[in-house]
Amino acid sequence: MSKPTVLVTGGAGYIGSHAVLALKDAGYGVVVIDNLVTGFRFALPDGVPFVQGDIADQPLVQATLRDHDVKAIMHFAGSVVVPESVDNPLKYYQNNSAKTRDLIESAVAVGVPHFIFSSTAATYGIPDESPVKETTPQRPINPYGMSKLMTEYMLRDVAAAHPINFCALRYFNVAGADPEGRTGQSTAGATHLIKVAVEAALGKRSHVSVFGTDFDTPDGTGVRDYIHVSDLANAHVLALEALIANREQNYLLNCGYGRGFSVLEVLDAVDRVTNMTIDRRLEGRRAGDPDSLISDNRAIMAEFPWEPRYADLEQIVTHALAWERKLSDLQGA
Repeated sequence: MSKPTVLVTGGAGYIGSHAVLALKDAGYGVVVIDNLVTGFRFALPDGVPFVQGDIADQPLVQATLRDHDVKAIMHFAGSVVVPESVDNPLKYYQNNSAKTRDLIESAVAVGVPHFIFSSTAATYGIPDESPVKETTPQRPINPYGMSKLMTEYMLRDVAAAHPINFCALRYFNVAGADPEGRTGQSTAGATHLIKVAVEAALGKRSHVSVFGTDFDTPDGTGVRDYIHVSDLANAHVLALEALIANREQNYLLNCGYGRGFSVLEVLDAVDRVTNMTIDRRLEGRRAGDPDSLISDNRAIMAEFPWEPRYADLEQIVTHALAWERKLSDLQGA
């Protein structure tokens, strides 16, 4: 029996393009919708049907779903920069909440039975505990986190009213790049620490800012759970298989490795991999940064046969660095 076709929204972006590769590697049909505002056409492999457009364009989305006989949606399209969400909240409620509502309505109208959503640990805000469980209260402290939580609520309500089931994966800090060098983080001005650090190592930035040295952590800098993007993409494929096998079941799961590294530990790893010393500029805290944000990942390990392959910080850095070098060639830098 052939595997169904999956619509990947935002499939030309960072995480979405890795999901496209993971789906293709697993034998699924794929079609991509992306408006290319932050995505890149070169991030997609040859032969993947591509529709340039907006997820809020219901006639376009519904025609794409029907034309390709889509049976599942993986939704990555959205805005992801926390400080920008504070400065421009309406953009985030438009892109991440209102447009997702239109996408879900298209899925219901066409009868797509499965929906996998790119959620975030930002829905927890500043949690009272770390590691963070799925039952930890969700109290977002910025519009980005709130816009994602609103979508989780929408999916719960829609799944209760219509024949569709869903999985929302709450990501922690995504990093790295495809080990085969097929795609990676390509966005200019990205704020991801490892992306910023490898850019600095290659001379694309003058330094790396360390925001806060007085956190309640062993070295005073914030501790985060860094997950390799390819392991994350594989978790989405397993989520899809679980939704297909269990039509009445929905999943709300953390996606991380369950261990953390401080900002300084990450920069030390980049120094080791590159055999150089990156200029570090110590600056004040950013508003709303928790001391530590680590996932309790026991639930996803119990629900899915997920076995991370790249849970090694230096390997994550190595893959990110290799992609950054390739990106310079692609962009003629």
